[in-house]
Amino acid sequence: MTPLWTFDELLAATGGTGSGHFDVTGVAFDSREIGSGDLFLALKGAETDGHLFVDKAFANGAAGAIVSQPVPYPHILVPDTMQALEALGHASRARTKAKIIGITGSAGKTGTKEALYAALDRCSRGRAHRSVKSYNNHVGVPLSLARMPADCDFGVFEMGMNHAGEMRALSHIVRPDIAVITTIAPAHIEFFKDESGIADAKAEIFEGMVEGGTAILPADNVHYPRLRAAAELYTKSILSFGFSPDADVRVVDHLVTPNNGTLVTAKVCDAMLSFTLSQSGQHWISNSMAVLAAVLAAGGDLASAGLAMAEMGGLTGRGARHDFAIGDGTGHLIDESYNANPASMAATIGQLGLSGDRRRIAVLGSMKELGDKSGHYHRALAAPLAAAKVDFAILVGKEMEFLAEELKAGVEGPAEFAHCATAQEALALLQNYLCASDTVLVKGSNSMGLSSIVSALTGGKN
Repeated sequence: MTPLWTFDELLAATGGTGSGHFDVTGVAFDSREIGSGDLFLALKGAETDGHLFVDKAFANGAAGAIVSQPVPYPHILVPDTMQALEALGHASRARTKAKIIGITGSAGKTGTKEALYAALDRCSRGRAHRSVKSYNNHVGVPLSLARMPADCDFGVFEMGMNHAGEMRALSHIVRPDIAVITTIAPAHIEFFKDESGIADAKAEIFEGMVEGGTAILPADNVHYPRLRAAAELYTKSILSFGFSPDADVRVVDHLVTPNNGTLVTAKVCDAMLSFTLSQSGQHWISNSMAVLAAVLAAGGDLASAGLAMAEMGGLTGRGARHDFAIGDGTGHLIDESYNANPASMAATIGQLGLSGDRRRIAVLGSMKELGDKSGHYHRALAAPLAAAKVDFAILVGKEMEFLAEELKAGVEGPAEFAHCATAQEALALLQNYLCASDTVLVKGSNSMGLSSIVSALTGGKN
């Protein structure tokens, strides 16, 4: 197997002092993820120190480690292991000839990243790379870069932030050829004056873009003019996407298919493309336009992209669908348990509203990091619940008290609702209410632990 990094390359990238000699085929900072031949990075965090897990990493098959204190195994000694990880990220970016795409936005980053990766991996016959899970922060981004094989044709990286300045730092590591912003919405608004501050922070992705790079922007978003003005400081190559008739890549028509997918017709600059999207919902349709725009900018194949998006499965915690046993019949589950903000909440409640004649049940957990605007955004969920004709809403967490109070006051909303403190209480309420053929949406911020409800319903198959 060709090494991901040779020992000499690791020394050159990190400037460390070697002990022993090893090449590596993978990189990880979690000893539980170490496989045979991997490099273990002993990072020091606020709660633990990776050096405590060096023995476990080598027991799991590590070939070597990067450490800031000597260990009795093959290693490279550096003053700071986090700086060494960043150096590996920079070295990976410097050695590659791949087209690099960075994706950010207030919602839809992970789904868009996965769809774009699938499209580019298909047309390049396996020579695409992407960040896994939601590795999108100051640790996950350089790690994802460090894991990229040198001979890739495409690299797709999710980039997140919740404070101003964080995206700037990530952008200068990734140095994207193509920078995609999916949307701007009030996620993490606790840390910003208003949504325009979020837009400015997301627009920092353009600051590290390579010369001649392409910015891809959401034409339907109210902050589009602001994003475009920011992008124009760094590039003349800009593609807009969405439903807007003025968008460069736009939806011409769309139709829900019997299997909960969407048949989409799109205009991609001067070309027309019809394809089936495996997911339903306006947000997925819009994000598929971002994927097509990025494929076009990267020199990929649009037809392959359409086929790839037709074959995509649902993502765990982000739209995966499951059938589960209930009584003598079957229920249907929409798993959106990983994260939540006002925009994604409204979008996925809208998806629940498309579930046909089944009873519709929404299990909604608190949305976090909304600051003093939390009450407003939670109360506003009454409208999409009413529009989706939800039969029963189970509201989970302290912040959901705002919505419960709104519904108690007689605002139009679900036919029935209940409020509880924990996921365990919500599960008990749900199990007492469920009947065969019900459709259940589970969505909330990850810290609410609603994935435990998904696991309970599916027997741990989520």
